[in-house]
Amino acid sequence: MAGTGAEGAAAVRRRLDAVWRIEGARIVAALARATGDVGFAEDMAQEAGADALLQWPDTGMPRNPAAWLTAVAKHKAIDAWRRSERLDDRYRLLARGLQDEDAVSWDPVPDDVLRLIFTACHPVLSREAQVSLTLRVVGGLSSEEIARLFVLPLATVQQRIVRAKKTLAAAKVPFDVPEPNEWGPRLGGVLRVIYLMFTEGYAATSGERWIRPELAGEALRIGRVLVSLVPREPEAHALVALMELQASRFGARTRPDGTPVLLADQDRTRWDRAQIGRGRAALARADRLGRGRSSYALQAAIAECHAAAPSVDRTDWAQIVLLYEALGRIAPSPVVELNRAVAVSMATGPATALAIVDGLASAGALRGSHLLPSVRAELLARLGRADEARAEFAAAAALAKNDRERDVLERKAAAT
Repeated sequence: MAGTGAEGAAAVRRRLDAVWRIEGARIVAALARATGDVGFAEDMAQEAGADALLQWPDTGMPRNPAAWLTAVAKHKAIDAWRRSERLDDRYRLLARGLQDEDAVSWDPVPDDVLRLIFTACHPVLSREAQVSLTLRVVGGLSSEEIARLFVLPLATVQQRIVRAKKTLAAAKVPFDVPEPNEWGPRLGGVLRVIYLMFTEGYAATSGERWIRPELAGEALRIGRVLVSLVPREPEAHALVALMELQASRFGARTRPDGTPVLLADQDRTRWDRAQIGRGRAALARADRLGRGRSSYALQAAIAECHAAAPSVDRTDWAQIVLLYEALGRIAPSPVVELNRAVAVSMATGPATALAIVDGLASAGALRGSHLLPSVRAELLARLGRADEARAEFAAAAALAKNDRERDVLERKAAAT
């Protein structure tokens, strides 16, 4: 598997990126468990990745790249402790266990990633810092991707993540899941992180792929583990319901070449009916707990309406409008209002929906995002205002950061 020159280096980078997308959270979690410091663990993992870029083009990729990265990162941690004269008995034991690299094995303990999330969601951090740090360390999102998710300046996100790492280190926050009676202050942040990880996997904000199924799959796995720990928390069941229902469409959302397939064009026979069944059952469990529907439950109910419909035209759009209205009351946001406008356009027509979208535009909502002009373009096209629609599609394409989504918008602009 070794390569030479620029071609070999480029191939190694692609393979390393793939390994990191799939195993990155577990690598950092294993290091955090060994070192007790989340920020330090991530730094050592990044240094191991840099070593891989230098060595693998000549030596070839190791048989177990995740184990290699973990072992190298642990050696780097030991070296750093030696240099800072902080190598106590615990670190000496760790060092002795790593003397023979052939004996190192990769043991991806499933709960380590959840421990990492709970650690990063410690109440010593603000909710914004919790979410940003966890998306960076667990989700593997870049600072640029996180900034786009929150519609924030890049510098703000970078400063937030650096400060969060320093705060956790200064507060000596242990790497562990807290006692159940301490989950309350952290649970909301943990759920939010899992939700945003899945959201980025479901519709990537940037890059060459429209969906990132490995990231969405990891979020769903963590959500299922969390539900087993907090079986009486309706929000956890509701979030799993939402993820199950949304993930059920993955098989129909792209063509073999990665080209997006929009909802109206999807082959619904390719939707995963077993997964839809699991999602509906999880939503029913959340409802049985009897505390009223949370924002996750309302979103799951919307996804359930889509899952139950045989086609776009036969979808219960009036019910979806009601669900979005309820969601807008308990979790108001411009994105929720924009989605409500789409549902209104299907239920009562594009003219009413356009007024909602124009109101958002007048208020300056979602400035810099492609979402608003793309929805406005669709509504204008349905109203027969082709020139305006074409301009809006072009404006949305210029703002889109995801290559696949940009291609779709450009094609629509050309076809309008």
